[in-house]
Amino acid sequence: MTTGDAGIGAGSLRVPIYRAADIRAAEAPLLRDGVPLMARAAHALAEIAAARLDPASGHRVVDLAGRGDNGGDALFAGTELAAAGTDVDIVLVGGAAHEGGLAAALAAGARVTDLSVIGDRHVGLILDGMMGLGGGGSLRDGARDAAIALARHRPAGARVLAVDLPSGLDPDTGDADDLVPAADETVTFGGVKAGLARGRGPALSGRLTLVDIGLTPGLAAAAPVGEADVAAIVRASAMRFSGRDARRTSEAGGAGAPPEHA
Repeated sequence: MTTGDAGIGAGSLRVPIYRAADIRAAEAPLLRDGVPLMARAAHALAEIAAARLDPASGHRVVDLAGRGDNGGDALFAGTELAAAGTDVDIVLVGGAAHEGGLAAALAAGARVTDLSVIGDRHVGLILDGMMGLGGGGSLRDGARDAAIALARHRPAGARVLAVDLPSGLDPDTGDADDLVPAADETVTFGGVKAGLARGRGPALSGRLTLVDIGLTPGLAAAAPVGEADVAAIVRASAMRFSGRDARRTSEAGGAGAPPEHA
């Protein structure tokens, strides 16, 4: 896999943080114009995941995918990884999935399996795409079961890469129950969510990488609620996917995902 994303910076960088409502408002006009935000996010996530995968620790990737946009991001990232030859196992923690993302991942060679795969000693990277902005500080149903399996059976060398924010973390307050999985790194899209810098957010998010997917004009009208340090900012400048199946959903829904970012 060749790297198509250009890094804006590395090291400790101070950036503003925003409420979830501000992120959604910044996305809305781009979604109306058909901008494939999910494609941008997923491609950057795939590039970062590929860079973090250490074959010495494990060559397999487990994709914990929820029903919403974070699950779609994880599935399209898994598509790129599988297409590049990585073994990708998908666990559908919400029962259903982002339809376009799942179809693309399966066509690229990824497999759907169950939670027992988490304990496989060949697993080197786990993508946490179970929940997103809809997380209210706790995990529910299949995501809760997956978090328990992750806590009990995660191989010692496997790294957790959170998609946008650790699943179950409240995006505004940083509230989280004891089952919210701690990430080694969080790849967050568009802007840093306030919850990543508040409450339990800093302890659960690990290294924080911000991916610029083009929300800057929309966020210019929003009032930041503080600041946070990020390790790097990456510009999502290349897209492997385009079209309806690789876009984030609008408030009216679409692309096989529910209307909320969860």
